[in-house]
Amino acid sequence: MYTNNAYLNNSTIDRKDKSKPLVITMCGTYKLYTRPKLPTWRPRGRLDFQLLYIAAGKAHFHFDNNDEETIVHAGHMVLYRPKEPQKYEYYAKDQTEVYWVHFTGNNVTNLLRSYGLTNKKVFHCGSGAEYQNLFCSMIKELQMCQDGYEEMLEIYLRQIFIRLQRHFKSSLNSDNSHAFEEIDNAISYFCEHYNEPINIDDYAKENHFSTSWFIRNFKLYTGITPKQYILKKRIYNAEALLQNTQYNINEIAQIIGYDNPLYFSRVFQKTKGISPSEYRKNISQRVFNSPSL
Repeated sequence: MYTNNAYLNNSTIDRKDKSKPLVITMCGTYKLYTRPKLPTWRPRGRLDFQLLYIAAGKAHFHFDNNDEETIVHAGHMVLYRPKEPQKYEYYAKDQTEVYWVHFTGNNVTNLLRSYGLTNKKVFHCGSGAEYQNLFCSMIKELQMCQDGYEEMLEIYLRQIFIRLQRHFKSSLNSDNSHAFEEIDNAISYFCEHYNEPINIDDYAKENHFSTSWFIRNFKLYTGITPKQYILKKRIYNAEALLQNTQYNINEIAQIIGYDNPLYFSRVFQKTKGISPSEYRKNISQRVFNSPSL
C-alpha cells in the first residue's frame, strides 16, 4: 500500500477549531496494491469535516450506521460532516486510489452551501488530474509548512470547491435549475412506491421532462440509474424482511413488488450472490452461533 499523508502541527488528533473560517488539519492519499483491505470505522464520526475523492477504482461505504452498502466509483467525492458515523472499506482487488482532506472552522457550513455542497454525501465530480494535483499540492504544502502555508492550504481547498461547483453547473442545462429538486422528488416517490410497477418513461413524461434528461441527472445526483435505485430499494427491504420476519419467500416477493417469486429469487441471487433461502439460513446460523453476552 502506498500512502502519503500530512498533518497540521504533526498531530493526528481529531480537532475542532473555531478561531478561523476555514482550517485544514490533515490530508493524504492511499493506493492499495498488496494489502487486501483497508477498513475505517468511526461510529461516532469526527469533530471535523472530511472530504474524500475516489480517483481510481471504487470504495465501499455504509452511511448513517446502515448495513446497506453504497459503492462509490472513481470520479465521485464523499463528504462527511462532524459527528456523522463513518464506515467504509477499500479493497486491493478494486485498485482503489483515494485522496482525502480534513478541515474545520467557524464558517464551514455556510462556505459549503455557497459552493452548492448541500446535505448530500456523495457528489459526482468527474475524473481528471486537476483534483489529484490540488490534493497533492495540499499534502506537500502541509508537509513543508513554509511561510503562508495555512493560507495556501485554504486556497487549494477552495479551488476544489470551485471546480465542484463548476461541474455541478455544467452538468445541468441552464433551463433546468431545479434539477436537484426534481431528483429529490423522484427519490421520495420511489421510496414510497418502490413496490409498485414504475415505468421510468411514464414518470418522466408525467413530470414534463425527457427520459434521457431524467436518467442522466438522477445518475449524476445518486451515482446510479432510477431502475437501479428502485432495485436497490427492493433488495434492501427484502433483506430486512428475511432477517426480521417469518414471511415466506412468496410473501416477501409480493411485499416488495414481484408477482413471480422465482423471478424475485433470480434477481436477489444476481444482486447478492446468494438465494433468498440461503440468505435467511445464513442469518439464522449466524444468530444461533453468536455467543451470548
